[in-house]
Amino acid sequence: MTIRSLVSVTALTVGLLGMTGAHAAGDAAAGKIKANTCLGCHAVPSITNAYPTYHVPKVSGQHADYIVAALKGYKDGSRAHKTMHANAASLSDQDMADIGAFFAAGGK
Repeated sequence: MTIRSLVSVTALTVGLLGMTGAHAAGDAAAGKIKANTCLGCHAVPSITNAYPTYHVPKVSGQHADYIVAALKGYKDGSRAHKTMHANAASLSDQDMADIGAFFAAGGK
């Protein structure tokens, strides 16, 4: 591979990665609006689920990628929780990214 080819491939790769990152980035301000339902449980101190009883996790400050992965798991059924599935079922990838950005920014 010539240096010119290597530079071209590197530039293309960096460009594609930049586009992917920009597309996947969430908007915390939009996420604040979209996360209103989430806050009903995930922002209440010491809340537990009715049955089976367990502590509802606080998600404020959690990494955005984790929030997105969890929401996708609830949406596709790989994470089992009927209430979370119902909440995630209608979310788009952008909605999930926005909600992730909101919580990652410390949203409460």
